[in-house]
Amino acid sequence: MLNKIFVAGHLGMVGSAILRKLKTSGSKVITANRVELDLTNQCQVENFFKKNKVNQVYLAAAKVGGIQANNIYPAEFIYYNLMIQNNIIHSAFKNGVEKLLFLGSSCIYPKMASQPIMEEELLSGKLEPTNEPYAVAKIAGIKMCESYNRQYGTDFRTIMPTNLYGPGDNYNLENSHVLPALLAKFHYAKETKASEVIAWGSGLPRREFLHVDDMASASICVMDAPYQKYKEIIDPMNSHLNVGSGKDCSIKELAEMISKTVGFKGEVVWDTSKPDGVPRKLMDSSKLRRLGWAPSISLETGLKKTYKNFLGMQE
Repeated sequence: MLNKIFVAGHLGMVGSAILRKLKTSGSKVITANRVELDLTNQCQVENFFKKNKVNQVYLAAAKVGGIQANNIYPAEFIYYNLMIQNNIIHSAFKNGVEKLLFLGSSCIYPKMASQPIMEEELLSGKLEPTNEPYAVAKIAGIKMCESYNRQYGTDFRTIMPTNLYGPGDNYNLENSHVLPALLAKFHYAKETKASEVIAWGSGLPRREFLHVDDMASASICVMDAPYQKYKEIIDPMNSHLNVGSGKDCSIKELAEMISKTVGFKGEVVWDTSKPDGVPRKLMDSSKLRRLGWAPSISLETGLKKTYKNFLGMQE
């Protein structure tokens, strides 16, 4: 019998990548856009689950954004993410969903977490203030899945990806993450023959990046892992699994790589009046490696693929 799978957030970068992967497996996949289903509406979500009788859920729906967006809209980030995940997780439980995968974010970890970050670092220190509301919502999602597993014996799994990029990314300079924001800036600078690009912060913080297609393969690997093998790897009180490339680079190094990929010949000026965020964020993904997953797309290759996709969006 084929799985009947609901991908929540299928129009987003991660959800669309998961959808592409699932379509090659022969599974029956169900989606719903925002007009058809308001994920913040408990009644609508409950009725959707009752009607469709899905047995697997990939919870990739979320309100996301970069440092600037998190600073400007903290209420929206905590409200919408809490509402979406609460409704889906609870309705999945009430309607007998066999497996659920909740997708979080590496921003759940303390600002000064030990590097590389292990899953056990969760709640061991203060969060980065610039994205605390979003991080608190994601932590609540992890603990909600753990709590339902403990009390009701559900099989709700959670994974925490590092910084993602790739097809379907958001290139709006007002609310995008660092990699797509830099890619768009360098492209527009090249097109207008600008002599310089102004980038936020000092460029010194180090970040890890993972192509979204690798994230999709990790999601399916975790969801499809035999229950006993999965249980042997996780800690019941820190049941989430990190998903990362295992390599990081400074934002300055990233800017140089993007500049080269785009073909920009000018200068990069660093605006140190803007916040840097956490000094370093590299995750330990060794637990996930034990399930048999490993990334396959290097940052250099991923940037070339991403810029090609970006150019297609401009046509």
